[in-house]
Amino acid sequence: MITTLRRVVFLGILIGIWEAIFRLGIWPPYMFPSPLTVVKTLVAGFGDGTFIIALAASFQRLLAGYFLAVLIGTVLGVLIARSRIMDETLGMLVIALQSVPSIVWLPLALLWFGMGEPAIIFVVVLGGTWTMTTNAAAGIRNVPPVLVRAARTMGASGLALFAKVIFPAAIPYFITGMRLSWAFAWRGLMAGELIGSGSGLGQMLMFGRDVGNMSLILAIMVIIAVIGTTLDSIAFRRIEHTILKQWGLSKA
Repeated sequence: MITTLRRVVFLGILIGIWEAIFRLGIWPPYMFPSPLTVVKTLVAGFGDGTFIIALAASFQRLLAGYFLAVLIGTVLGVLIARSRIMDETLGMLVIALQSVPSIVWLPLALLWFGMGEPAIIFVVVLGGTWTMTTNAAAGIRNVPPVLVRAARTMGASGLALFAKVIFPAAIPYFITGMRLSWAFAWRGLMAGELIGSGSGLGQMLMFGRDVGNMSLILAIMVIIAVIGTTLDSIAFRRIEHTILKQWGLSKA
């Protein structure tokens, strides 16, 4: 309850600062709309179904790309953590690719896949894969050696050792990787949808820019931020707590 109250007060302060800057008239209203104008845009967009259609299209691409990114990242992370050769070769490549923004891949995606769904999903996958890979590898590397030695003493080895000891101990890193991968997948999605193929939040951002509708742009930013915060609180944190409790790693 106290945490919720603090967050409400904090958001109220931020909105108050936003409104104060608007009233100071530093920028014209069309360049820096008020919070009320953005709220009206949100109500109108959800009321006529525009935002709902765009969200549905974006989420289909996002979920497809995200699950592929988590799957590929997990496999690569395990390979890098369990093999020194893979770490010195593939690990170096992953670190290098992690520094490349998702939007840089867009021209290649268009050449390889054309202007369509595969190009957007490709950019989303690349946006989330490398973060998942590095966190999965870090989680496996940071498993306390005493746990591994104790398991081997009791006869565990190979796949059983990994499934019953190493993987459960690395779960916090995997969850962190999934959280960060989700955020980077969102960035990749917005970059991919800028090509203007089909519907989606990214295309609406481009439309807002083309017509100079800053209220629409800020409304979409609010939607993305709310979805990210909600999923982190409702989904990722609960999944983390449930898994840690199941494996006996939760303090609560």
